[in-house]
Amino acid sequence: MHKIMGLDVGTKRIGIALSDFLLLTAQPCETINREPEADAVKKIAELCKNNNVEKIVVGLPKNMNGTIGEQAKDCENFSNLLKINMPQCEIIFEDERLTSRQAENILAMQGKKYTKNKGLVDLKSACIILQQYLDRNS
Repeated sequence: MHKIMGLDVGTKRIGIALSDFLLLTAQPCETINREPEADAVKKIAELCKNNNVEKIVVGLPKNMNGTIGEQAKDCENFSNLLKINMPQCEIIFEDERLTSRQAENILAMQGKKYTKNKGLVDLKSACIILQQYLDRNS
């Protein structure tokens, strides 16, 4: 049995979520620093190995009109590093427009203070990205 990983790739941090073995729910894993990128890729590869991950769903921050902007290109470039270093994992892109706002709203409703801990938003965003994928593909 395998799991699926969800990533919210930002310029400073990467939020990481993992599915359960039934591929029904996304669970928060951790937030890591993006820099240095080699360390981030190594940590993601280690998590994939330890959790039997075969697919990685990467949030693609498209512009509101659906076009690919600078942030999405940056995300694609990081994903290419993952492909090179982890050829055994399939990389899938998931549209992540407005997931950060959605994550902030959820955290606010839960009474969590996310403004001083942006890693919480990244973690929740990774869960939303992965859950969208799981809901559509189960």
